[in-house]
Amino acid sequence: MIIIKSENEIRLMRMAGKVTAMAMEAVRKAVRPGITTLELDEIARDVIVGCGAYPTFYQYNGYPKNICASVNDEIVHGIPDKKKVLKEGDIVSIDIGATLNGYVGDMARTFAVGEISQEKKDLIEATKGSFYAGLEFCREGNRLYDVSHAIQSYAESRGYSVVRDYVGHGVGKNMHEDPSVPNYGNPGFGVRLKAGMTLAIEPMINIGVYDTKVCADGWTVKTADGKASAHYENTIALTKGEPSILTVL
Repeated sequence: MIIIKSENEIRLMRMAGKVTAMAMEAVRKAVRPGITTLELDEIARDVIVGCGAYPTFYQYNGYPKNICASVNDEIVHGIPDKKKVLKEGDIVSIDIGATLNGYVGDMARTFAVGEISQEKKDLIEATKGSFYAGLEFCREGNRLYDVSHAIQSYAESRGYSVVRDYVGHGVGKNMHEDPSVPNYGNPGFGVRLKAGMTLAIEPMINIGVYDTKVCADGWTVKTADGKASAHYENTIALTKGEPSILTVL
């Protein structure tokens, strides 16, 4: 069931989104060669808890940490670890959720670690661009897969592949609500979009194939061919006009 949010609920979600964005900004500033992904996890946790919020990911379906930190060919759900040290030339995808006043903010970004290759720079930019291509279609009256198709078309026209096995989702009091929001699909299909819908739009874009594999830890998802992946996500609210991004400072 898709839950339409009231103006007050969207206001509360914007507050949760701001906390999430504050944690992401703290992590962004900390990313550098030599830092561990566990240190990044602790930085995000401290910001979230310091704001009176709760790290949504912690113990969600048993997940052991506060954020996801996925390096290079890791697509999503990388578990922060003191042994995982970021190196010059890496990229790291950070996914953060914060729950405040019973509502969730959810966002992801991919950051460069020091100087990175042009190939990785282009991937990060294309992933961000695919999010904004989809956002253009997040308008009342459109179909859900209009958003999906826009993301897919943007990424594939630039030579990238779009992950199929993991998708965006509705978000609100729960991190995962209806509907699922694929980053691929045919326009004109899916539910009709309505004002008050709140969605986590999150393209996961690969340099190589879109196929995935899950690591032995049961969480970390990698590209099947070992090539790099990037992730860009915001929580957004549909309105009677322009869509509104809720995960902003």
